[in-house]
Amino acid sequence: MAARTRGTSAGLDRRRIAAAAVALVDRDGLERFGVRRLAQELGVDPMSIYHHIKGKTALLDALSEAVLAEVAVAADDAASGDWEEVARRTAHAYREMAYRHPRVFPLLVTRAQTSPVAISALEELVTAMRAASLPDQVVADAPMVLFGFLNGHLLARTIDEPSATPEFDAAAYPAMAALSPLMTGFGSLPEFDRMLDTVLAGIKDRAARSDA
Repeated sequence: MAARTRGTSAGLDRRRIAAAAVALVDRDGLERFGVRRLAQELGVDPMSIYHHIKGKTALLDALSEAVLAEVAVAADDAASGDWEEVARRTAHAYREMAYRHPRVFPLLVTRAQTSPVAISALEELVTAMRAASLPDQVVADAPMVLFGFLNGHLLARTIDEPSATPEFDAAAYPAMAALSPLMTGFGSLPEFDRMLDTVLAGIKDRAARSDA
């Protein structure tokens, strides 16, 4: 497709540019992503993109916001509930997004997410927690605890291929060898839910000890 003249918007807007950027990274990866390649994909001059999004840093922010918007839509589809339901709903929607966009997902882990769509998800969670009368310090820490787990867990699972049950030398590592049959389902939903249960149980325990 021939490039359009410099400065012509060609019907572009931020949403269309971000959607094309997500599709390009999904296909080719972040390493090959750039404004010129995106402009070529859209059939426009690079300056047409800069008219709407000022530079590559802002473009990466728009790309991140586009995939986070998918999480917000998925979370909004479910009825509001108590804070654990909100946390589980958000976590599952975030997991589904990570598996849809494994090549985009590292951006969410390595860049601060301060867009309105990101903050709105945290606002829903902490509002539900405060409504349940959890201590404010526990509530303040909860988003970092939850998303620290989600980002680390999902980054490993979306980069690595599913693996078989690990094998350990029982003589050298007896405890790990004994536990290895339980280390199944790498990247599976049951594995995710087990670990999410542990995170949420830890938040509840911290809240109970703070109250005491």
